[in-house]
Amino acid sequence: MTHVFHRLARLVRHRWTEMHLRKALPPHTLQELETLIAHSELRHTGQVRICVEAGLPFSYIWHDATARQRALSMFGKLRVWDTEHNNGVLIYLLLADHAIEIVADRALHRTMSDEQWQTLISDMQSAFKGGHFHIGLMSALERVSRQLETHFPSRPGTAPSSGHAGLPDAPVVERHLPGKAQ
Repeated sequence: MTHVFHRLARLVRHRWTEMHLRKALPPHTLQELETLIAHSELRHTGQVRICVEAGLPFSYIWHDATARQRALSMFGKLRVWDTEHNNGVLIYLLLADHAIEIVADRALHRTMSDEQWQTLISDMQSAFKGGHFHIGLMSALERVSRQLETHFPSRPGTAPSSGHAGLPDAPVVERHLPGKAQ
């Protein structure tokens, strides 16, 4: 019985957070992030995606899935893995659980230690605790971009990274309100 209560309480928290998503990331912030990603990808061969979900889909909540499981799923669903040099990265936020996950493809992951990745996440968490989602995401994007530029720079005559996978630069904002397809 406690599992059912826990799942229902989590479901309510996740749906409640849906109402506050726009406040955390207003349209002008999403537009600025899109522009920064586009400019970043001109300087390296990687692929950067940002995905923000207020809450998980019902099926993930019912199966007690973690933010990490969802981030890995979105990494595949959004085709971040589909880069020539295995250097895509997904910055994933799950607002209801206050969770941040960074999923980096093999080649990019090897360029930083686990401690460096964790420091990046900790810095984002500090900004988010103060309600500064804009600052936390911009800083993370800047640091990931520098890493990609250092280890996977664009070469003259090569197409920018968006040409590799053809993925959009706009952050993905997923909502899972009742009655909406998931």
